[in-house]
Amino acid sequence: MFTSIDDVVEALAKEKYISSEEIATTVYLALKMEKPVLVEGPAGVGKTELGKCIASALDIDLIRLQCYEGLDEAKALYEWEYAKQLLYTQILKDKLSAMLENEKTLSQAVARLTTQEDVFFSEHFLLARPILRAITGSAQSVLLIDEIDKSDSEFEAFLLEVLSDFQVTIPEIGTVTAAHKPFVILTSNNAREMSDALKRRCLHLYIDYPTRKLEERIVSLKVPECGQKLTHDIVKAVHKIRELQLKKEPSISETLDWAKALVVLGYDVMEHDIAVSTLNCLLKYEKDIELAKKHSKSIFIE
Repeated sequence: MFTSIDDVVEALAKEKYISSEEIATTVYLALKMEKPVLVEGPAGVGKTELGKCIASALDIDLIRLQCYEGLDEAKALYEWEYAKQLLYTQILKDKLSAMLENEKTLSQAVARLTTQEDVFFSEHFLLARPILRAITGSAQSVLLIDEIDKSDSEFEAFLLEVLSDFQVTIPEIGTVTAAHKPFVILTSNNAREMSDALKRRCLHLYIDYPTRKLEERIVSLKVPECGQKLTHDIVKAVHKIRELQLKKEPSISETLDWAKALVVLGYDVMEHDIAVSTLNCLLKYEKDIELAKKHSKSIFIE
């Protein structure tokens, strides 16, 4: 467990994650207060990476649930292994026949069989999905609920029990309460607004695009072969490009891709022509690339 805010910064730095004081403070408080964290911000600024690095820094399991439209409890919580139940029934066929041979009517047989239904709806046939795995784990884990804004509001409502009480209810078994509360991180790209009920249960953290100085530190850490001059030129150009009216602004991960591409091509300084020809490593829409090319002289030339 982290002992201080500075400890969070240092531990994440060892995992090659440059943390601001705000990020480190939120992580430290959330762990101490046993509160989930809702991390919002543009795509590619390191929200998911934060969850991975926290798990690695604490040396605990990372359990990730990738959200999408139509996600339901069966995929997030649990489902019954019906094929295994059927196989078990076939194996016990003779035993069931013996148990029911003295019953004279179908209703009596069904009633007798009902008394044994707990055998078939027990943990032996329960297939745990990410949330249940995190709740029933033998040690604390990081539960990363990624891109919660892509799921439906119904699934968001289902999460409230987990986030409030760290428990889930399985109708056939009952309520399962966490012996070791997972550290829950929810990420959102702001595709839709999260409900007040969800936000009330979480500490809020917004991660924006980094300052130029911080982004240079990130590039230097992730792509050390880039060199000081090229790193400076890349980050300066990226920040100028983000000021354009783009469909999608380049994220940190795309800055890193661009830096790696220029290193692979053998460049140690930014040159106009090669910068323009590799814009597809940074920008993902043709109209954005054309717009950057249109302003290329002001972006790449002093």
